[in-house]
Amino acid sequence: MRIAIVSGVSEGPTELNAFDNALYEAEIGDVNLIKVSSMLGANAKVEKLPKLKAGSMVNCVLSSLTSEKKGDELIACVAVAIGEELGCVVEANGSNRNPEEIKNEAIEMVKYMMDKRNVKIKELIVEEAHHTVKEIGSAIAAVIYITDDILE
Repeated sequence: MRIAIVSGVSEGPTELNAFDNALYEAEIGDVNLIKVSSMLGANAKVEKLPKLKAGSMVNCVLSSLTSEKKGDELIACVAVAIGEELGCVVEANGSNRNPEEIKNEAIEMVKYMMDKRNVKIKELIVEEAHHTVKEIGSAIAAVIYITDDILE
């Protein structure tokens, strides 16, 4: 199994546009995202996001947060744990909180999921997006499941 981990932040004239702009910044703005639960296959490989075909149906785990309150501090986070038997992904987000708390929550959740399955973690990766809202802002972090049919 192949995955890419991406993040983006942006502003826009509406909440939808801010979210779309953050997706675009993360290089996943031209595809259709399908939110899936949080499981990875054995020995998942993390790679740089390849160029995706516009309009593709792309599976992902997505953390996103959008706000129109000026000054809000947005944090979107994904944590990925990879093991030999399987892997797990969690998302966490929050506003106006200590980013380390959100990151640690994500890490603890993914560790718990792996422990529950009695799978040893070989690799733990955390991706965070931070944004201070100017007008209407959005922050996203995502794990993209890469399959040959979505590649340009």
